[in-house]
Amino acid sequence: MNADPPLPSVDPLTELAQALRRFADERDWDRFHAPKNLAMALSVEAAELLEHFQWLGEEESKRLSPEKLAQVGEEMADVLLYLVRLADKLGIDLAQAARRKMRVNAQKYPAHLAHGSRRKYTEL
Repeated sequence: MNADPPLPSVDPLTELAQALRRFADERDWDRFHAPKNLAMALSVEAAELLEHFQWLGEEESKRLSPEKLAQVGEEMADVLLYLVRLADKLGIDLAQAARRKMRVNAQKYPAHLAHGSRRKYTEL
């Protein structure tokens, strides 16, 4: 009988938040990590991610070279790191917030009305 792998004692986002806290503490950067500063940095990193796709066609954006894919991955990691750090500073459980938001979206976009549609929930 195959047993499921053991669950981690700490979820990955909490573990990442703790690692980021240590990283900032070791460099005395916590004083720079006010929520507004982290939100601005997050926005900048999201723009840097977007820059990789700026002039690509839809199909091109699906077929990135390995080098471009690595660059995009680094920008995505930057976005994630700032988001996790911001959530940590504000005491927000990101996984819980995401699950809650998915429930809200499921109510706003019922599958039987939203299936295959790009319309906003107010237009369904």
